[in-house]
Amino acid sequence: MKKHKIARVLNNSIAEEMDIEAGDFLLKINDQEMDDVFDYQYLASDDYLEVLIEKPDGDQWLLEIDKEPDEDLGIEFDNGLMDSYRSCNNKCIFCFIDQMPPGMRSTLYFKDDDSRLSFLQGNYITLTNMSDHDLDRIIKYHMSPINISFQTTNPKLRCMMLNNRFAGEALKKVDRLFDAGITMNGQIVLCKGINDGDELKRSIEDLMKYIPYLESVSVVPVGLSKYRDGLYPLEPFCRKDAERTIDLIEEFQNAAYEKCRLHFVHASDEFYLLAGREMPEKERYDGYPQLENGVGMIRLLLDEFDEALDYLTGYIKTHDGITDIKRNVSVATGRLATPYISDMAERLMDIMPGLKINVYDIRNDFFGEMITVAGLLTGRDIKAQLEGKELGECLILPHCVLRSGEDVFLDDMRLPDLENSLQVPIDIVKSSGWDFVEKAVGEKIYE
Repeated sequence: MKKHKIARVLNNSIAEEMDIEAGDFLLKINDQEMDDVFDYQYLASDDYLEVLIEKPDGDQWLLEIDKEPDEDLGIEFDNGLMDSYRSCNNKCIFCFIDQMPPGMRSTLYFKDDDSRLSFLQGNYITLTNMSDHDLDRIIKYHMSPINISFQTTNPKLRCMMLNNRFAGEALKKVDRLFDAGITMNGQIVLCKGINDGDELKRSIEDLMKYIPYLESVSVVPVGLSKYRDGLYPLEPFCRKDAERTIDLIEEFQNAAYEKCRLHFVHASDEFYLLAGREMPEKERYDGYPQLENGVGMIRLLLDEFDEALDYLTGYIKTHDGITDIKRNVSVATGRLATPYISDMAERLMDIMPGLKINVYDIRNDFFGEMITVAGLLTGRDIKAQLEGKELGECLILPHCVLRSGEDVFLDDMRLPDLENSLQVPIDIVKSSGWDFVEKAVGEKIYE
């Protein structure tokens, strides 16, 4: 029998009320054992539970629990999956993990391809590592959304791109998910001369057949670091490539919207920046389902900033003294977003005469200059390029430079160490135009 060790019990939760404690083991729910989090999520959603708990001394408690349907028990486990993590069996020609420098922490080299992480954390999976048992349980439990890395719908080409002879056959699993009404989102990592152009057109045409359960597909350019010795020769996209890609995608957006009032396929922000085009209006993003994939982040940031600036303008009229604020701050970000952050800073300084914002774009020396997103900046690059610069009384950094929920950069430098090196307090700003304004002004303005 599998024993699932409980790491934490949330305050004021059902589990706390039932005297379940950290260090206890969950054995069964409603007399059923659990392989992993899929089973737990499904079984724990009932309104009546019989939960078998084992205490560290071996004593077993059978607890009867009446609750609201889908009300959480308030249990967190040592292992979020309640099982071992499944590594990827593919050797994709575009894999960024293969482009990592040596000497980093071991977890950064782990390639996951786990359908359970797709459900829990939004990770994208290739389907090649999804067993029939997994597929059956996803359908039985109606777990969704499932995020899928398609890359191409051409079976032979997919086998080549993933270096897996079963990669083309794995696409048939999408038919089963579609027939069962499982919500999906898709991703295509675009590689120049391989799955772009006519191959991209074919893929989008094929994927549109899965609407409405396939709700969106993002198209993102392959990320190329400087550590590519011995890897498949991939080329970066140029401006004309980006323009052609956007034109193709927007043509399909128009067709999809006319057919089902959904734009469906989206080019990442990087393509629009590379093409030198304005970001699409917010209505084209269908509620931003692909935000974490870099699709619509800049549009959302700009729209929120406009709203925040309008609010601040009204706030100034009713709060004496705020325009007398004398404040000098700095903002550092990746080169991709710098033009937009600079424009936001200028507009903010226009209505706050005493505010000075220094904006610095950080070149990615760690991975190479072709990597321009803020989320792949390292502490050492920020430190090296900001030493001796005018930073003012505060340095503002985007939250994506840190590991989720921690104060550690990608290269393991800690936030306090960077503060000590630069001799300036650091404020972490959320990916929100409202938060940017408030952190820059240095006052609580929004309720």
